[in-house]
Amino acid sequence: MMEDIYERSLAGEITKEDALKLVDSNPFQLFDTADRLRQELVGDEVTFVANKAIDITDHCMIGCAFCSFRDHIGYEMTTEEVLESIKEAKDIKATEICLFGGIMPHMTVDYYCDLISTIKSEYDICLHALSPVEIYQTAKSSEISTYDALKALKKAGMDTMTGASAEILVDSVREQICPKKVTTDEWVNIIKEAHSLGIPTTSTIMYGSVETWEDRIDHMMILRDIQRETGGFTELVPMTFLNQNNELGQISEGASGMEDLKVHAIARILFGRDMPNIQVSWIKMGIRASQIALHCGANDLGGTMMEDKISIAAGASDGDYLPRERMIEIIEDIGRIPVERTTTYERV
Repeated sequence: MMEDIYERSLAGEITKEDALKLVDSNPFQLFDTADRLRQELVGDEVTFVANKAIDITDHCMIGCAFCSFRDHIGYEMTTEEVLESIKEAKDIKATEICLFGGIMPHMTVDYYCDLISTIKSEYDICLHALSPVEIYQTAKSSEISTYDALKALKKAGMDTMTGASAEILVDSVREQICPKKVTTDEWVNIIKEAHSLGIPTTSTIMYGSVETWEDRIDHMMILRDIQRETGGFTELVPMTFLNQNNELGQISEGASGMEDLKVHAIARILFGRDMPNIQVSWIKMGIRASQIALHCGANDLGGTMMEDKISIAAGASDGDYLPRERMIEIIEDIGRIPVERTTTYERV
């Protein structure tokens, strides 16, 4: 079975039924097949990006059940504070700033454009910013279309957009975990608009809350359909649900370690050549589990981060910063080749 799956993955022929069968397949054969595909598609290099996450504010009007970050401290950064934070990133030669945070009514298109253009006037650095839900809400607050909001933000200097706020792209699940966020159709539409404007995005999946394996597969199939249409995704970032300090944690303990590995392996098989980069989130899974996931289909270790208030608030235990020297050490420790990359996977 696995040899057939290997060939069909490379041919782009994996179906939903195939993926569901893989859930209950021999896990070690599954991981071995995913690792073989990883080697065939991207080789033995493990990429990473030197970056910093800047969460502008922890005030938020959305109120997702899985969020541990909302009003965790109670702050909103000034433009001067954002610039100072970016200076710290530039001092260690970071190439990417992840700019996002809570959402409030005053955060209009003009607000973000002013902030982004000011950053760009001061620093030459890639701004990997916002997400579909932020685009939706800022467009709504500004009484313009999401397409026009994206055009304005790109003109101001937003280089790439995050694929966050996807969680699980099944509306029955979204109604339970993030009812005030964009619907599946709205998320997909905004992502496609970004791609049509030449704004690359990541793609994400947050698993381990209340969804089923079928929901996870449906989510990944939607992402694959978008990628086949637009080619605008740079990678898939699976994010395991962290259950501390949030409402959803009272009813879900999160995914098991075996589920974490299966998500990465099945993603590698399902996406095949369509999405060659599968990232492992070391800050959510931990370093040891991330090293194992890199032998189960993943090929990217994500970013150095410097600061991830959102994951730390939800219980991430391996810190929120890995210097590039430590990233290299972690990758070489499993016999792979470390390569520093940009946001869009060009070599630094």
